[in-house]
Amino acid sequence: MDNVAKNIGRKNKRQLEQMLKDLFQNNPETEYGLPELSKILKLKNHPLKLLCTDVLADLRADDFICATRNYKYRLNTRNQVMEGVFSRKRNGRNSFLPDGEEQSILVMERNAHHALDGDRVKAVFLARRRNHTREAEIIEIIHRADKNFVGTLKVTRDFAFLLTNDRTLAADIFIPKRKLKGGKDGDKALVKIVSWPEDMKNPEGQVIDILGRTGDNNTEMHAILAEYGLPYSYPKAAEKAADEMPDDITPDEIARREDLRQVTTFTIDPADAKDFDDALSIRPAGDGLWEVGVHIADVTHYVKEGSIIDREARQRSTSVYLVDRTIPMLPERLCNYLCSLRPNEDKLTYSAIFLIDEKGEVKSWHEGRTVIHSDRRFTYEEAQAILEQNGEASPEDLSAPGEHPARVAPNADGTPAGEFATELITLNRLAKKLRAKRFASGAIAFDRPEVRFILDDKGHPTGTYVKVAKDANKLVEEWMLLANRYVAEKIGKVNTQKTKAKPYVYRIHDVPDPEKLEKLQAFVAKFGYKLRTTGSKEEVTRSFNKLLTDVEGKKEKDVVQEVALRSMQKARYSTQNIGHYGLMFRYYTHFTSPIRRYPDDLVHRLLARYDEGGRAVDLQKLEELCEHCSQMEQLAATAERASIKYKQVEFMADHLGEEFKGKISGVNEFGIYVEVDETLCEGMVGLHSLMDDYYEFDERNYCLVGRRHHRRYSIGDPVVVRVAHANLERRQLDYELASGPNGTNRRK
Repeated sequence: MDNVAKNIGRKNKRQLEQMLKDLFQNNPETEYGLPELSKILKLKNHPLKLLCTDVLADLRADDFICATRNYKYRLNTRNQVMEGVFSRKRNGRNSFLPDGEEQSILVMERNAHHALDGDRVKAVFLARRRNHTREAEIIEIIHRADKNFVGTLKVTRDFAFLLTNDRTLAADIFIPKRKLKGGKDGDKALVKIVSWPEDMKNPEGQVIDILGRTGDNNTEMHAILAEYGLPYSYPKAAEKAADEMPDDITPDEIARREDLRQVTTFTIDPADAKDFDDALSIRPAGDGLWEVGVHIADVTHYVKEGSIIDREARQRSTSVYLVDRTIPMLPERLCNYLCSLRPNEDKLTYSAIFLIDEKGEVKSWHEGRTVIHSDRRFTYEEAQAILEQNGEASPEDLSAPGEHPARVAPNADGTPAGEFATELITLNRLAKKLRAKRFASGAIAFDRPEVRFILDDKGHPTGTYVKVAKDANKLVEEWMLLANRYVAEKIGKVNTQKTKAKPYVYRIHDVPDPEKLEKLQAFVAKFGYKLRTTGSKEEVTRSFNKLLTDVEGKKEKDVVQEVALRSMQKARYSTQNIGHYGLMFRYYTHFTSPIRRYPDDLVHRLLARYDEGGRAVDLQKLEELCEHCSQMEQLAATAERASIKYKQVEFMADHLGEEFKGKISGVNEFGIYVEVDETLCEGMVGLHSLMDDYYEFDERNYCLVGRRHHRRYSIGDPVVVRVAHANLERRQLDYELASGPNGTNRRK
């Protein structure tokens, strides 16, 4: 192998393929990642690594190798019959994912035998046809997935159907009239499939709940929640338990805690926030030192482990934030009243308190249960205004669109103008020191704007604006990051090799998949940028940050950032600490939002348990909880995106026929995606609407190219689009191209 590898620079794709086959066949039990393969085969330059990536993709498509869960490859030695999970697709090209593997197997509709999306099944692999994709047939449904379907009822005199846009179901659901639960034609409903006989085209279902009339705002928001299996109401028993909790703080409870009620303390939150789960305090500590307290609502004082409220919170795992509402993890009395750190009230907190110098160096710290008294509730906008009027805001904040307060003179005694201005300014200066050190260590800077909607009293969007994180937001973020990091280190960092860390909840973020990094490098190279894909974590991350800096102000900025973000792994919860790559922290957890995140409550309980000398908890059970919380977090994020998309389509439906400036955000064989500059609403310009030429998709260069006139539509190109269609049911926008990148009309 070594002798052949020396001459690989002169080898073609077929020879490299044979070398890889030999390697895998000679080592059938070994898993190889792209870095290991590059080292073994001595692939020292980028083109050879890209060629290797292409060959690996071909070998996967041929089922010669399979991808494992940890982004490595091994020889495919699958048995003929395997168990796994079935995924249903509307186009009939369903798939089966065998246990422990990453690559799924095609299951055509004729071989699905009425398996439903998410079902646990047993499948047999069909005989492979030459030059065809490997296929499987479902031979047994081991366990039906617990999944309900959302859609619109079509009710006639004799029968009813649920018409659903669920892409995992190719047929409408037949519903006997006796199982309609009072549903009427045109109602949005939640339906469960109860049977699907082999000889029936449609599954049979029953109505679980009537969500309301299609098109009503509450109905549509509840439908989004139901679509992802998320709750849209709170159990009465849990609410009753919360209502019965006493709201007074006893002297005995205060005596058990560190009393910080005399220290200047305030909260900084969004203007519409009601659940204030974190506060900051600051006071001088002499010799150029400051004592900064990060105070977090002590939810676990009120919510006891195993209680009815705790069981409901654990199942939900997170609050869900849709465009127009919050679906809280805790009952309203807890999240908005008892636990919320409201101003001018004594509150029970769990605090991380730091002694820090002017350079942002932490000299000492401690954590524990405390009692505080918030002096002021700031909105982000109010805190930002005080920073700006005292000349403390960043230049990029001052140059951002919108109104800015005029500079004001200091007070007569020389102190900054505004309520608690000295404290805010000091916290901001220290936060900037912390932020600078974090990025110097290699943290990745992703500050992406977010679209927000102006809604009328019926929830209909009448306008949009883009939310950008400014100094006031970053100030709070930095102190929360510091608390999360030190709280993670307290349990996870042990002083001797003989001591083993006790089971704990970490927020982890794995390094990027090398194959995705290689693809990202190839993508940004089209725009003339370079990206390092090998070396230490710090070296790769510095290259990553340089890329994000280099694209600032360029037409391709948004799309490069989006593709770069997609190359990252998703952060998740785990008992197995591998560090947080994006933040470049060796130890990191979530401690600062227990009102809206259940993992934070787990961390509070573990801290208290271990501080009191308690025994280690069951590692396996804790890991199962971490996995559940990670899954629920992803579901909540998906539902939030769905609600944003729904409001975008609803907003643009009021502007049919109008033209907007935008940029091409994506290209595929069906057309181009365009994101409107003003609203960030993304829609598609179908290939069929580009009538001035016959366009072909250039996958390698991410563009459409006209066969006759050679006009190109590339990612990042500025265009003008006309709103053609807005389908609320499918949450889908269709645009027509009014003018292309050079301003010429493209529609004939």
